[in-house]
Amino acid sequence: MIRRVFLAIIAMAALTASAWSAEIGEDGLHKQDWFALTFRDVAEDIEAAREEGKRLVMIFEQRGCIYCAKMHEVLLADPEVADYIKANFKVVQYNMFGDEEVTDLDGEVLTEKTAARKWGFVFTPTLMFLPDEVPEGKTAAEAAVVTMPGAFGKWTFLNMFKWVAEKGYEGDEHFQKYHARIINELRAEGRLDAE
Repeated sequence: MIRRVFLAIIAMAALTASAWSAEIGEDGLHKQDWFALTFRDVAEDIEAAREEGKRLVMIFEQRGCIYCAKMHEVLLADPEVADYIKANFKVVQYNMFGDEEVTDLDGEVLTEKTAARKWGFVFTPTLMFLPDEVPEGKTAAEAAVVTMPGAFGKWTFLNMFKWVAEKGYEGDEHFQKYHARIINELRAEGRLDAE
């Protein structure tokens, strides 16, 4: 019992240290040093991700978003989550109210904020997972294989990345069934943390 309490205290201290070390940029968004800095040309970013053997995910955030903070300070601070994403995805961060130039798949040049409106994003964080090849005649939102609005617990968050990497959206197992199956496997392994 004492060992469990001690381990819980150590885990909480590690999470707290990670939360305190999260950098916030001049735009008010939390920063990860492994997020990709690009010209925000969606077609080029899909190609660059593919050349690296990865998939593109775009994350829309905003200044002061408590759910974005949770994503950075808890979810992305978890090595199991961060290591999986870094190995399999190229992540490009967008500011929902930003003025940086964005080139949509259909060639339209927008700002981050007009792209967010065009693509119908109203929540932060919103993660948009793109296909592994550039589609023709579609916007980024139309081409997305899945969009995840909001922040979730560790396993929902991580399982979405795994489902996309495994191209679960092409099969018959809906994400919710996939997620339930993985949760049951984690439970059987004794690895299930409270979400």
